[in-house]
Amino acid sequence: MNEEFVEALKEIVKEKGVSEDLIFSTLEDALVAAYKKNYAKQGATTQNVVVNMNRETGEIHVYSRKTVVEEVLDEVNEISIEDAKEIDPRYELGEVVNVEVTPKKFGRVAAQAAKQVVIQRIKEEERRIVYNEFMEKECDIISGTVIRKDKSNVFVDLGKIEAVLGPNEQMQGETYSFNERLKLYIVEVKNTTKGAQVIVSRTHPGLVKRLFELEVPEIYNGIVEIKSIAREAGSRTKISVYSNDENVDAMGACVGPKGIRVQNIVNELKNEKIDIIKWSKLPEEYIANALSPAKVLDVHVDEDNKSARVIVEDNQLSLAIGKEGQNVRLAAKLTGWKIDIKSSSQVSD
Repeated sequence: MNEEFVEALKEIVKEKGVSEDLIFSTLEDALVAAYKKNYAKQGATTQNVVVNMNRETGEIHVYSRKTVVEEVLDEVNEISIEDAKEIDPRYELGEVVNVEVTPKKFGRVAAQAAKQVVIQRIKEEERRIVYNEFMEKECDIISGTVIRKDKSNVFVDLGKIEAVLGPNEQMQGETYSFNERLKLYIVEVKNTTKGAQVIVSRTHPGLVKRLFELEVPEIYNGIVEIKSIAREAGSRTKISVYSNDENVDAMGACVGPKGIRVQNIVNELKNEKIDIIKWSKLPEEYIANALSPAKVLDVHVDEDNKSARVIVEDNQLSLAIGKEGQNVRLAAKLTGWKIDIKSSSQVSD
């Protein structure tokens, strides 16, 4: 060990952003193991050894920690009071004496042990730092770049780590090109033996929620609340909003001047349709709003079964139900109510 090694070590620690104290203390532990393996006397595996490494010069000292006793029964871990007082007259029975046992050529063994341990610990620390960094971003949006496809998976570069966009997290009809920049929702961050594993999504309702929070200042500031989101990714989303300020129109804030705010989100979601619904504490009103763009005549609710019967004009029936039942399906998911739609002629019959 020498000053050049210490300087190089500190440079690596700084570059990787890991703790200098952690690396040096880990190194000292490794040197204890190296000493016991290569220099300790036979049967001395229980020897209490400490290694001190100078953080500036790299100079190493190995000490055997021995307890001061009247009569030595364990030469490895004990020292007589007479021998202890020769080292320092102030030593008393029961105290621990550090006896230097640094081998003459310990530097070469130390260097070999240091290299392996430092590389391993820096890798572990890097993984821990990356894991903690992405854990803080769980349930948030992150931007990434498409780097490759493998079967049905898309791999995205997030800067310090690759994330996998699995087939179930990909938007219907969306294609992913090399070097394409995407906004993704971090669903989960797992700590594995190989480091952090980041699960990202383009289909999660949270992606829409966070896009609105980023695009609409009134949501970010808490004036407008997102009450619920129902989404069929790549096709259509319904989002219900409520204003805590009677002077602020929740739907208008989300749409933005000339529709610019919602259009930015639609563009990001590759033209996915977005219905912005006014939330109401009255279930009849909320359910009627949720079936937009269809116009509702009447809503009858059954509180016990949390079901609703909705009446619409004949010419609004197909619009209320939607293509392949999508509109009513999303409205039911948004409100949490079972919805049965009838036309006015069906009811009169």
